[in-house]
Amino acid sequence: MSTAVASMGGHSKRYPLTNGVNPWLIAAAVMSATFMEVLDTSVANVALPHIAGTLSATNEEATWVLTSYLVSNAIVLPATAWFSGIFGRKRFLVTCIILFTFSSFLCGVATSLPMLIGARILQGVGGGALQPIAQAVLLESFPREKRGQAMAVYAMGIVVAPVIGPTFGGWITDNFTWRWVFLINLPVGVLAVFMTSLFVSDPPYAQKQKTARIDFAGIMLMIIWIGTLQVVLDKGEQDGWWDATWIKAATVIISLGFVSFIWRELTAEHPIVDLRVFANRNFLVGTTLIAVVGAALYGTVALLPLFLQTLMGYPALQSGMAVSPRGIGAFFGSIVVGRIVARVDNRLLIAAGFLVLAHGAYELTQINLEIAFSNIVIPNIVMGVGLSMIFVPLLTVTMGTLRNDQLANATGIYSLMRNIGGGLGISAVTTLLARAIRFIRMCWLVI
Repeated sequence: MSTAVASMGGHSKRYPLTNGVNPWLIAAAVMSATFMEVLDTSVANVALPHIAGTLSATNEEATWVLTSYLVSNAIVLPATAWFSGIFGRKRFLVTCIILFTFSSFLCGVATSLPMLIGARILQGVGGGALQPIAQAVLLESFPREKRGQAMAVYAMGIVVAPVIGPTFGGWITDNFTWRWVFLINLPVGVLAVFMTSLFVSDPPYAQKQKTARIDFAGIMLMIIWIGTLQVVLDKGEQDGWWDATWIKAATVIISLGFVSFIWRELTAEHPIVDLRVFANRNFLVGTTLIAVVGAALYGTVALLPLFLQTLMGYPALQSGMAVSPRGIGAFFGSIVVGRIVARVDNRLLIAAGFLVLAHGAYELTQINLEIAFSNIVIPNIVMGVGLSMIFVPLLTVTMGTLRNDQLANATGIYSLMRNIGGGLGISAVTTLLARAIRFIRMCWLVI
């Protein structure tokens, strides 16, 4: 390890927080694990019918394979900085990658639905810290004038992975077995552990803090409101939202838990999540906007394959391929935006990105049962470009005025807001679709 670092000593003056390691090697190390984790948020979706058939479960029961992962993942996200302070960030990161990889193996060999759900919970716990830590490490490793390029690399993983996930999962399921959707993580995880151990190091403020105390009340309140919110968003439409008594009770629990959590974290001496970072205006506005981006990204990704498979008769693989060009647009858009983000007013880039994203979404509103394949592909490429125009400068601006020692906490909250926005977006579009279908059926009955 010392030889590898020494050989790159020429970078030590330009990148003082990398211990002389080329920051692009650090980016490759943290993003290999992060891409794998983000991919797993959507890669299992198309495999659910196969999972249900193999493990003798209904399709409704199999959806807990997705819900269990999202709940545990969301709970860990905002607490990443606290756990890093307890264990040391690099040690915590390596441990999370190992846990994620091992639980992927357990998912792949599961012999029953409860075993698979339990493994997915562990997988979500291990994966929850990977996104915010990757953001913090990338922001630290590059000087401010090159942070746009670093965030472009991050955007490629975060935006592209959930889009290509259904296609990748469909191809694996059709050609092999659903178990390889999880087992494919093993070699990637081993490589990520090796590269992280070799290239990533902790600055003084990210090392283990011996004086840290455990905020048990904050942990419990966070688990209650975030966990309940994720379950409601995922299961609400199936049970008719306000028609279900448990939804009403859960809403009360979410509200009380959320208010109590905020009060606790603002008054605790050692809070598990430092909410004072919201006093920074850029961070407050940025986290609000990233929730909107999450809703647009995940909402349409969830809706389009459903439309193509149920109404257009596309097989799972082909429906995924229709959505995947959004990843192509995001990939090449991120390359371009990463090069110009330091030269252009980021606010103009973000505003232009939202306009491009809105145009792509509007084009998708014009689709009908007589559309061609290109009518889906082209708007998705446009939306991918729009997402890259938003994601890279928004992340750069949101974190740009924070101190380095605030980044780990801030990136955890930022990632959580994107995921919550995604959950709201998915719930909104599935509810609208279900109600539109019911309305059409009623009209047919009347006629």
